[in-house]
Amino acid sequence: MNKIFLIGNLTADPDYSVTSNGTPMCRFTVAVNRRFSGQNEERTADFFRVVTFRKTAENCSSFLAKGRKVGVVGSLQINDYTDKEGNRRQSVDVTADEVEFLSPRGDESNAGSAPSPRRGGATLEPVSDDTLPF
Repeated sequence: MNKIFLIGNLTADPDYSVTSNGTPMCRFTVAVNRRFSGQNEERTADFFRVVTFRKTAENCSSFLAKGRKVGVVGSLQINDYTDKEGNRRQSVDVTADEVEFLSPRGDESNAGSAPSPRRGGATLEPVSDDTLPF
């Protein structure tokens, strides 16, 4: 079984593109703090490259920004390639099945600015709990 769960913050704004066959794709990097400190009591982090497709890619592109906290569920994918000098290399990406936006809406403490829909999107209005049937 190949399954990975991550919670961390985006290191930069997401990069949205469309594949050659027309599938929406979004890439971003998530910094995940380690559970222990380094030798000098410094917190260290691991950086994971994440790729999303289709509707998830469109949502990530529209509503994520640098510094936002996300939860990612997906699988690791190891890619072999040859660099410009002819050396064989490998890269590891997380292909996301689910991305959950964990930063509260309008919370600017985790990002430089509140996310604004870059590709359209609906504005959500608050709902009173009194109107819910449960």
